[in-house]
Amino acid sequence: MTATAVIIGVGAEKGLGAALCRRFGACGLHVLAAGRTLDNVERVAASIRGNGGVATAVATDTTDEEQVIELFRRAEAVGPVDLAVFNAGNNMPGDLLTMEASYFERCWRVGCFGGFLFGREAARVMKPRGRGTLLFTGASASLRGKPFFAAFTAAKGGLRNFAQSMAREFAPQGIHVGHVVIDGGIAGDRIEKGVPQFAEAMGPEGLIDLDGIASIYEMLYRQPRTAWSHEVDVRTFKESF
Repeated sequence: MTATAVIIGVGAEKGLGAALCRRFGACGLHVLAAGRTLDNVERVAASIRGNGGVATAVATDTTDEEQVIELFRRAEAVGPVDLAVFNAGNNMPGDLLTMEASYFERCWRVGCFGGFLFGREAARVMKPRGRGTLLFTGASASLRGKPFFAAFTAAKGGLRNFAQSMAREFAPQGIHVGHVVIDGGIAGDRIEKGVPQFAEAMGPEGLIDLDGIASIYEMLYRQPRTAWSHEVDVRTFKESF
């Protein structure tokens, strides 16, 4: 049976989730592209199949426990899950004094609680085999809180600590848990189409390259168990840190 890669948080065709799906599809894994909107994930899956890979689109809400359990059940029916990537959770700014509690909770549920559900299910299927790679997408907010990003920082900071806890618990059992801090804007549709003025201000080398980020995830996936990295950060040469 072909090993599978479960990647959740797949949206725009020019986005990180899609780039990761294409990268691991090219590595020979059967990719399960998961996201809230079936049309979006199906387009990504179709592009992988069009290039000779194997991919399945699965509509999944990462905050819904039953849907996440079903996602991994479907993956295991295809082949053993060798890679799982949690890429859900968009940047959600907001003024703290006027922030609705529901807004804060929604940010946390997607970015942190969803990571718990996804990580738990990945560990459940990987642990009996004593192998597998589980990667989480972080952000600048994983490391530091900035004004007007309290909700997003709480979610990403919590996810980072959760990933550390998982790494320390499951590394001795053969599961490689990694956390990638993406410190800066990504050169994808979310910025280039959503806030083109920001993309223009950053310039051609001011946004992080999608293929470059995907290369880091592949590097983590391919690391031998005698030389594992847990956390890697990535930014452009222009980014201050």
